[in-house]
Amino acid sequence: MCALPAIRACIFDMDGLLIDSEDVITRSTNRLLEKYGRPPFTSSIRARLMGVPDSTNGDVFHDWAQLPISRPQFARELKEQLRLDFPQSRPLPGARELVTRLSGAHGAGGNGDGIALALASSTKTDSYELKTSSPQVGEVMRFFRPDRRVLGDDPRLRPGRGKPAPDIYLLALHALNSPAGRAAGGEGTSGTRAVLRPEECLVFEDSVAGVEAARRAGMRVVWVPHPDVAVEYQAVRELVLAGRSGMFEIGDDWLRGAVGDGRAECISSLQHFDYEKYGIIVPP
Repeated sequence: MCALPAIRACIFDMDGLLIDSEDVITRSTNRLLEKYGRPPFTSSIRARLMGVPDSTNGDVFHDWAQLPISRPQFARELKEQLRLDFPQSRPLPGARELVTRLSGAHGAGGNGDGIALALASSTKTDSYELKTSSPQVGEVMRFFRPDRRVLGDDPRLRPGRGKPAPDIYLLALHALNSPAGRAAGGEGTSGTRAVLRPEECLVFEDSVAGVEAARRAGMRVVWVPHPDVAVEYQAVRELVLAGRSGMFEIGDDWLRGAVGDGRAECISSLQHFDYEKYGIIVPP
């Protein structure tokens, strides 16, 4: 196996990874399920929906929920409930410390480059504004420059190419490699950071779809699943880490990783991230 390069950039998902908005979505959805006499989310169905854009509008959710109202009506009511609940989102354990430390860290390559940070989230702009409106979440998100945030309604994302397709992570890489991205933040001794390659990017993800998107983008991955997701996929964890869960049919199968290739790992919390493993040097 070829030696892997040191990490020079970290790209983060947001929902369920940096902030607890996935739990907020569950609580909001359960309120509506109860309103219409349906049972609350099971851990299994929740695990299948996490990280999938507009999952509560899809067949998996509605075939399970069997609601007595139309999909458009449910979507309208859930949107309104989430508008009220999303501002209650809070950072998950270890999130603020991790991005703070990474913002001051540098790679082990010897050129003085800082670790560049970017965000690649399926959330849309209006939801992003609600989720990040609290001071606590704002303290985490301030480390991601606006030009290094790629959201789910980015006009450059083609319809149907959200996660697990790699497009959102490739757009984040493009943002980091843009002239502005290379010249500001994370610059090397020359004043301009060298072009980043996918294998020099470390993606932090909580969802199976997100892991697959990152692997298809040729990037390395730290998977931090919700406990429900970890239990649901325990038996196929190595396939998930390779981007080979078998859940998604989007073509481009040749882009996926190989089982046991050392390009992905699973940890239970951001608090357990091992900087040294990835050649990231954090000042004392």
